Amino acid sequence: MKYKQEPIFPKGFMWGASSSAWQVEGGVNEGGRTPAIIDLNSRKKAGYADNSIAADHYHHYKEDVKLMAEAGFSSYRFSIAWPRIYPDDSGKVNQEGINFYSSLINELVAHDIEPIVTLYHYDMPVWVDEKYNGWYDRGIIEAFDQFVRTCFVEFGDRVKYWHSINEQNMQICYGDWLGISKNVETWFVDKWKVNHIMNLCHAKAVIACHELVEGGKIGPVPGYVPIYPYSCDPNDQIAAMNAEEMTEKMWNDLYVHRKYNTFIRRYWEENNIDPDIRVGDMELIEKAKIDFISLNCYRSNTAKYCAEDTEEVPYQLNKSGVKGNLTFPKVPGMYQLVVNPYVETNDWDWEIDPVAMRYMLRYVWNHYQLPMMITENGYGAHESVSEDGKVHDPERIKFLRDQIYQVGLAIMDGCEVISYNPWSFTDLLSTGNGMSKRYGLVYINTTDKDVLDLKRIPKDSYDWYSKLIKSNGKRWE
Repeated sequence: MKYKQEPIFPKGFMWGASSSAWQVEGGVNEGGRTPAIIDLNSRKKAGYADNSIAADHYHHYKEDVKLMAEAGFSSYRFSIAWPRIYPDDSGKVNQEGINFYSSLINELVAHDIEPIVTLYHYDMPVWVDEKYNGWYDRGIIEAFDQFVRTCFVEFGDRVKYWHSINEQNMQICYGDWLGISKNVETWFVDKWKVNHIMNLCHAKAVIACHELVEGGKIGPVPGYVPIYPYSCDPNDQIAAMNAEEMTEKMWNDLYVHRKYNTFIRRYWEENNIDPDIRVGDMELIEKAKIDFISLNCYRSNTAKYCAEDTEEVPYQLNKSGVKGNLTFPKVPGMYQLVVNPYVETNDWDWEIDPVAMRYMLRYVWNHYQLPMMITENGYGAHESVSEDGKVHDPERIKFLRDQIYQVGLAIMDGCEVISYNPWSFTDLLSTGNGMSKRYGLVYINTTDKDVLDLKRIPKDSYDWYSKLIKSNGKRWE
């Protein structure tokens, strides 16, 4: 495929892919690991596999890293499962957990693959939830600090790129779906106290990284969905800005500027919300100066004016993979999301919008002037092995080609982008759709009903991506 303009990727650009511990590892009852809240949440998704086995990366990590190396990866973004490191409240580190991640990191380094580590990707230990009421109690702050400091001490000699908390904004916006909310009826108020505690944990991680990891760099991982105005009606533009503020910008402003912006403070005041900001909190956050921003971007949204007398409608994600089962939200007086007639959608009604990638990178660069990583970006689909024993995924190749092209254009626009790590390397457990919604460059021979042999089968997209990254973004055919 030929483009009008060939993008140029900088020398040393990191190419790889991403995963998270709870979605890829399996082995939830092995190696001293105890249950995580997300384990329990995954078991509630009727008809889908839970994370007990997932892609069984826990037992196949050497094989998986070998495939990464053969593809030409120079980076791999993954997460560390908190309950593998601290399985209970005794304060004793689980050496088996340390050994597992140390072996994985050593394997990556031996193959010249830069490990990029996320400290928290939804797997809060059950014991932390029981002792501190999840994110609702400030006791979690010191427990989190203990966990991250242990990670920095044990792995910081080999890991230089770190992430604090994955998609904090999405955990607040979709608290019930991701198992964060304890009470749906009070979440409107509760979530801002929870969010503030998460911000304090983020700050603790940033401060500890700079203190303990020589040459260490750390940043957040917001989930990012660019939001366009539905029309040139000025009210639609304000609606898009409101949606941006309430789903992502207020978080990014906090990470970068280390204070809550005036928009969210006014919102709290108008809605009688007390986020429980105490003496010393903002001083702690002020010390947490991040080094970069990582971005998870799959799609875009479109916003339209929503009158104050409109009936509120909650966001209902498509959980079936059958088109037409997504319900857009209506937030009276703020915004409503609507269908964008200019972009296609996948089976889950997610917009397929490569230009959103360039838009996002330029928007974030213009606002914050910090280096950026792409840590999630991918195409989910129902897939199976063909009669020839291969997995043909031309739509994923098209998706990746178009998205990466837009990353290249953003770099040429002047944005500083240092890595591209799409979701995901292997098929793994989808947050809402088990093993049936596949994102991987490598097929895992398992289903929601049967574990099968867990064989790794590189897809056509694996071969295509390998050629592209070995050419540093010059080979597009």
